[in-house]
Amino acid sequence: MKISDIRIRNVEQTSRMLALVSITIDDMLVIHDIKIIDGPNGYFIAMPNRKMPNGEYKDIAHPLNSEARKLLHSTILDAYEKHKANEENK
Repeated sequence: MKISDIRIRNVEQTSRMLALVSITIDDMLVIHDIKIIDGPNGYFIAMPNRKMPNGEYKDIAHPLNSEARKLLHSTILDAYEKHKANEENK
């Protein structure tokens, strides 16, 4: 799996959510609305989800194994750090 494009949109700082991310995988598939969250142990990503009738949230798209999750996490957070640095230098 190759993440061929990452687009980051900052969000208004009214919550712990810092940004929304869209990724393109292998120039063939796009996943929108991955969230970057500022958690108690640092930044983490949350996959796009929807609220179910019982009040629980279910992921719409998610990695199937820990290797894929680590790849998404590290690639997205590295891109976010670069994005943040570019924003600060403007």
